[in-house]
Amino acid sequence: MEINAIDGKALILACSAIGAGLAMISGIGPGIGQGYAAGKGAEGVGRQPEAQSDIVRTMLLGAAVAETTGIYGLIVAIILLFANPLISTYMGLM
Repeated sequence: MEINAIDGKALILACSAIGAGLAMISGIGPGIGQGYAAGKGAEGVGRQPEAQSDIVRTMLLGAAVAETTGIYGLIVAIILLFANPLISTYMGLM
């Protein structure tokens, strides 16, 4: 019975794909936070319609800040999948 060995490059690619998937989990938090902020913003406008512009401005600023964590996760995933620095380091060691 023959067992196929996994070389270093294949292992790095497999671990990078798993890491990219885990990095994309970071999109859950901003989604929940932005939904909560939008709900509270609508509630605030319902209570004080005259303060709508201030409420919406603050809500959008908070949503932009919350979204940065999701964008960072996306960038990490893209780097791991398409511009993986670990492969070039591994190839340099050979």
